[in-house]
Amino acid sequence: MELIDKLEVLADAAKYDVACTSSGIDRDAQKGKLGNTMAAGCCHSFAADGRCITLLKVLMTNVCVYDCAYCVNRCSNEVKRAAFTPRELADLTIAFYRRNYIEGLFLSSGVIKNPDYTTELMIQTLSLLRNEHGFRGYIHAKAVPGTSPELVDELGHLADRMSVNMELPSQKSLALLAPEKDKQRILAPMRQIRDNIAVDKDTRALVRKQTTYMKQVRPKKKERAFVPAGQSTQMIVGASPESDFQILNLSAALYRTLSLKRVFFSAYTPVNDDARLPGTDAVQLNREHRLYQADWLLRFYRFDVAEIIDEEHPFLDPEVDPKANWALNHLDFFPVEVNKAPLEALLRVPGIGVKGAHSIVRARRTTALGERELRRLGVAYKRARFFITCNGKYAGQGADFSREGLRAHLAVPTKGGNHGRRADKTCPGQMSLFESVETPEKARIAGGGAGSGRSLSEADRARLGDGTDGREGASAAPAQRRAGGTGRPAADGVFGWQRALEQPEAVPA
Repeated sequence: MELIDKLEVLADAAKYDVACTSSGIDRDAQKGKLGNTMAAGCCHSFAADGRCITLLKVLMTNVCVYDCAYCVNRCSNEVKRAAFTPRELADLTIAFYRRNYIEGLFLSSGVIKNPDYTTELMIQTLSLLRNEHGFRGYIHAKAVPGTSPELVDELGHLADRMSVNMELPSQKSLALLAPEKDKQRILAPMRQIRDNIAVDKDTRALVRKQTTYMKQVRPKKKERAFVPAGQSTQMIVGASPESDFQILNLSAALYRTLSLKRVFFSAYTPVNDDARLPGTDAVQLNREHRLYQADWLLRFYRFDVAEIIDEEHPFLDPEVDPKANWALNHLDFFPVEVNKAPLEALLRVPGIGVKGAHSIVRARRTTALGERELRRLGVAYKRARFFITCNGKYAGQGADFSREGLRAHLAVPTKGGNHGRRADKTCPGQMSLFESVETPEKARIAGGGAGSGRSLSEADRARLGDGTDGREGASAAPAQRRAGGTGRPAADGVFGWQRALEQPEAVPA
């Protein structure tokens, strides 16, 4: 198979993995080597539908010995298979970098033969990039559950960030939909990555202190830091019946026990016909969006899971974001005076973000803040005005200060954008490198502009109307149609994961 054909197959096969993020690490350019890494991310280009496409996101191979029900690359599917050699993928990455197409690499893989063999191929690829090509750009590598600790350690010294996909929020769902995978085999490398990161940081801190009187002899070759940008994981939402309450509790446990940088949520996309999967073609983008908002509150706004959601109401409100929902349920806390309230209180106000709250605290030292000043500081005043006072004057004049009255102002549907596929509220996944986004605007322009009077053909309408690569009937899921139902899992459900996180490390069979 030609290299370009392999790229087309394996780049398209990687589009359902959502764990791409900013690098989280600074590394300057170095003479004689290629690339650098910025903590703010590797952003320099955007796709036609608004998504950043700066990382070469590709699989080492889509050959897989596992038969996970939700995966397009499962062994029972009759799909076109391909595999890169380490040399091919390393040279391809450098060629794309030199053409300014990418700034880094996101490397995952199907499990070919076994986890160790797959990881060895990934290590060979990254070794060529780091050692032969001198590549200093950002690399995110997926660790395969079940890989030997020695190989995980070697891979971690070549990558900037690593992730181990948890896949599903409970052991029960994992056993049903991915029977070859086991929670201990997933948690073992996650624990190892956490421990190795901590040991590496402590060792480097001691070396910097230089607490010895002996003459310092620098090693000939400085060893790379172990996963300096931390680790992350991904969970599929909607393929199994777990509630948002259970998913957020599991996320909080992962942050607390494994020091994860990020938990990613991927709305279930129906790509296989399997009796074990939900009987729906709806993609729950709104639910995914609300989970990300709640996750943000946990990580940056000092919220606890119990403040965001409870077992009596196990799903997030699809019409109101979690922060606004908390405010509506705690109106006795409001309004707060922006010129006097502490930072913790400002962080609870809908429309005031972390940056805005800190800006308010700094600005009010020199001036009294009103509407004009708050808008200049980046506060979403249209939302915040219902919950604040400025110099003792209530800013939300004309609104009924009640849960129902304020909810009418805050209940805004999730907006996916005005252009491309995001506007269709569907999620076909990452674009293929060879795929162009067709929109009605493009078809109108190609036909001679708004005055041409040319209408779309039936084929064009079928292709442009749903944005789902030919899958008919895909649309955003209403709140009432949750894939998999809302039934509570058995005792060894999502909390089985949490018990495993709290227990001492077990050696996988």
